[in-house]
Amino acid sequence: MRISRSLVFVVLLLFLLSLPHLSIAKERKVRVTVEVNLNAPPDAKNVWLWIPYPMSDENQDITDVNINGNYASAGIYRNARHGNNMLYAEWKEAKKERVLTYSFNVRREEHITKGFPKKELSISEDEFSKYLEPTSSCPTGGKVKRYADKITKGKKTIRAKARAIYDWIVDNMHRDPNIKGCGFGEVERLLETKGGKCADIHSVFVSLARAAGIPAREVFGIRIPKGKEGDMTKAQHCWAEFYLPGYGWVVVDPADVRKAILEQKLTLEQAKPLREYYFGAVDESRIAFGTGRDIMLNPSQSGGPLNYFMYPYAEADGKPLNEDLFGFNIGYKISFKEE
Repeated sequence: MRISRSLVFVVLLLFLLSLPHLSIAKERKVRVTVEVNLNAPPDAKNVWLWIPYPMSDENQDITDVNINGNYASAGIYRNARHGNNMLYAEWKEAKKERVLTYSFNVRREEHITKGFPKKELSISEDEFSKYLEPTSSCPTGGKVKRYADKITKGKKTIRAKARAIYDWIVDNMHRDPNIKGCGFGEVERLLETKGGKCADIHSVFVSLARAAGIPAREVFGIRIPKGKEGDMTKAQHCWAEFYLPGYGWVVVDPADVRKAILEQKLTLEQAKPLREYYFGAVDESRIAFGTGRDIMLNPSQSGGPLNYFMYPYAEADGKPLNEDLFGFNIGYKISFKEE
């Protein structure tokens, strides 16, 4: 009796899916377009623009990049400390309009970090010092340290401590839809209000984790909305990662658990599957830009360090054009279309 190849494939696929801890990562493919028409003074002599520039990694492939506009020069630069890449463009004379269009294709996979080892290795604090230190908005001493010690009391491993912090955030914080953008991530205030957006909630996770001796970092990016095409100008999103010795970086997103609780009116019990999923996984509908806080761009901006780099930033004659961190006023639109 002959068995068709397609039948063999189906049987093999069903067998593989039945194996424990095995899943097939989902993916999305879209083309993203950033259109900029800067709201800069027409008589400005020097206008500078920086846009987050995602790179290919193990979870996303960036291809078919196209950049054009009436700028004097443009290039791709990198922040040396955090490795963030950025598209930089400059205009060197008075102009009625300063325009730039930047587009790329992205194939983004669901990021799954599960199946943790039973035993942890020791960790080198020197090697991971960058991910243990405080930042201007995310201290690791004082109130933050007291919270971290209380939350992780009795926990012996990095994984157990990270899970305790994650669960504390899901149980005690909430999404505040009135916060502008993704929030400013001012941790000491957030420990009192316990409400914010994704940058707020993950700043708390990272700050508490670092205070507990766990290397941790935020991952800043943008969410791909539902549908085949549409606007994503204000769809920026961030999540977090902690380092598990002997395994690597583990991804978490307690903010999306709280978002679902708010928008779907779920109880904590009803949100349990999401709580379990987002400790060690994030969905395929997001694009990662980079990490790090207190960011100096490259070339360096005239203004002070950026809290984080997830939105376009511009200056004219040495003065910031952004009215705040998010810069929705400077004149840009981001859209997507499924490929």
